[in-house]
Amino acid sequence: MKKIDRGLYIGRFQPYHNGHHSVLKRISEYVDEIIIGIGSAQLSHEPGNPFTSGERIMMITQSLDELPCPFYVIPIEDIQRNALWVAHVRSISPPFSRVFSSNPLVVQLFAEQGISVESPDMYERQSHSGTEIRRRMLAGENWQDLVPKAVVDVVEEINGVERLTRISGSD
Repeated sequence: MKKIDRGLYIGRFQPYHNGHHSVLKRISEYVDEIIIGIGSAQLSHEPGNPFTSGERIMMITQSLDELPCPFYVIPIEDIQRNALWVAHVRSISPPFSRVFSSNPLVVQLFAEQGISVESPDMYERQSHSGTEIRRRMLAGENWQDLVPKAVVDVVEEINGVERLTRISGSD
């Protein structure tokens, strides 16, 4: 039986955007399958984390219909113990042989466990970040061009901009 080269890509995806999309398309050229880990899955309804893990799963799965390899999307809750986090991820994920991340902490934690980590180049990082997209949503600026159409559809379905506006307000 052929061993499958499965890669893990972790992000918060608040929201999933064209930068993530570009990285995943590049990763798909190097692995047989991709595991997409939704980090901080327990967080939602906060200004920096407005979307639930289920909503983020919808954004990702509906955006990746043309990805040339199979993929799995799994929620990964924070456990607040970095020394145990990699074991936690491995316990809830399909097996993987390498990790793709540019997050310095993620790189460090997996490297300490002897797992191969590759840091893909980020796609137009200044404009393609969750922080910038959420800022544009709050300011009433164009954010839609920075995300796949499926993400726009999900955000509209859940009234995501209205939610972000409400939870970002003060009393």
